Amino acid sequence: MKKPNHAGSGQIRIIGGQWRGRKLPVPESPGLRPTTDRVRETLFNWLAPSIVDAHCLDCFAGSGALGLEALSRYAASTTLLEMERGVAQQLQKNLATLKADRGKVITTNTLSFLSQPGTPHQIVFVDPPFRQGLLEETLRLLETQGWLADEALVYVESEVENGLPPVPANWQ
Repeated sequence: MKKPNHAGSGQIRIIGGQWRGRKLPVPESPGLRPTTDRVRETLFNWLAPSIVDAHCLDCFAGSGALGLEALSRYAASTTLLEMERGVAQQLQKNLATLKADRGKVITTNTLSFLSQPGTPHQIVFVDPPFRQGLLEETLRLLETQGWLADEALVYVESEVENGLPPVPANWQ
């Protein structure tokens, strides 16, 4: 069995919606690990009743696999937050390639951005770099700074060894 390469070079493939099958380049960046096709397919099957016309926020966007998939499946808008300038530039190029005017890339530190008062989003993707302790604070800021619409759906990816992340008391 070959050990997977997590260098982040290569490409992602849009698996559903208007851009199904499109392959987009992903720059090489340490720690960049696009969400696999299988996980995205399962996730977006769950989100199918909610994704159309939803306003989405992709925290720690990285490859953009989640945010671009949401746009392909007719989300009203997706804001992709990415701190690494080169990765953010590639995200912008991928949006231009897709002519995705409903997507916006913001080059920023996600925690700093979320510390500001926010506008509510129906769907939020949270997939922070592993082993940096960003998850709990990200979830707290989403809740306290107004980034979540009523009944918002928040998708979280984290290290297996950390178990379930602590979430605000009013979350289900």
